[in-house]
Amino acid sequence: MNVEEFDFQLPEELIAQTPLPDRTASRLLVLDRKTGKTKDLQFLSIIDELAEGDCLVLNDTRVLPARLYGTKKETGASIEVLLLKQQEDDQWETLVKPAKRVKKGTVVEFGDGRLTATCIGESEHGGRILKMNYKGIFHEVLDELGEMPLPPYIKETLPNQERYQTVFAKNRGSAAAPTAGLHFTQDLLEKIEEKGVHIAFITLHVGLGTFRPVSVDKIEEHEMHTEFYQMSAGTARLLHGVREKGGRIFAVGTTSARTLETIVKEHGDFEEASGWTSIFIYPGYEVKAFDGLLTNFHLPKSTLVMLVSAFATREYVLNAYRHAVNEKYRFFSFGDAMLIR
Repeated sequence: MNVEEFDFQLPEELIAQTPLPDRTASRLLVLDRKTGKTKDLQFLSIIDELAEGDCLVLNDTRVLPARLYGTKKETGASIEVLLLKQQEDDQWETLVKPAKRVKKGTVVEFGDGRLTATCIGESEHGGRILKMNYKGIFHEVLDELGEMPLPPYIKETLPNQERYQTVFAKNRGSAAAPTAGLHFTQDLLEKIEEKGVHIAFITLHVGLGTFRPVSVDKIEEHEMHTEFYQMSAGTARLLHGVREKGGRIFAVGTTSARTLETIVKEHGDFEEASGWTSIFIYPGYEVKAFDGLLTNFHLPKSTLVMLVSAFATREYVLNAYRHAVNEKYRFFSFGDAMLIR
């Protein structure tokens, strides 16, 4: 398939730059994947779209304040570092700006020396491998010195960094938020459980590759980035029980969807598992691990639009997106939501 088949026109003013004051105040577009019919609701109406015995699968990853601003020790030149993936010990795969100023042996200081980073090599796509040096607990240092790495299409600053975290964020490791989960509050989750809907948690640490554009014409030639995932034995048992009793499994976000599909593809069923996934889901792929998908509206020609199109057909998804544009839904990370079932 050609990447151009997943393009659509999106006015720039529909790209949400800031989160709504109330997480649940967003809109919800419901898409019937069998008929292509849509209906416009408010997000709180998601309770009415779920039934007793169903299960929501949430990604409990927590975004790292992974953007650091420092200076080159030798010259005082300004250096920006974005943490991507932790390797062994205190070594990190990073993106550095300007990269040409950071060569093997270069030392960058942050927070008046509270944290220093020594370049020990290069990684793929022009990145750098940095060895971190600090006193105390790394994540406490990072919380003090780092900033939230908002997506490139968001130009506004975010005064409250917790608004780029889900209320159930727990396991540190993401470079980006699982944004479909941003619509939930604890109160809403409690009301959903009171209806008899199960809540399950998995972990997938979102990489910045999620924003990387597809640079090939034929999508089959695109190589996905790898991301760490984990499912507990308790979650696996819960999902087994939901399926056995005829309940529906709703993946909250494409990250949950990719995790569920990875595990079912590799193990044939829901199992306690962890590892790295580079699964690429696009039309022609048969979804087996979930029955519904809650997701935000995604970038044109992105792998996320392709995933959604694999679940609900390209025609239905693009029709729904055109409807969302006409009705002025808010798009991307801080935007509105779509429920496909």
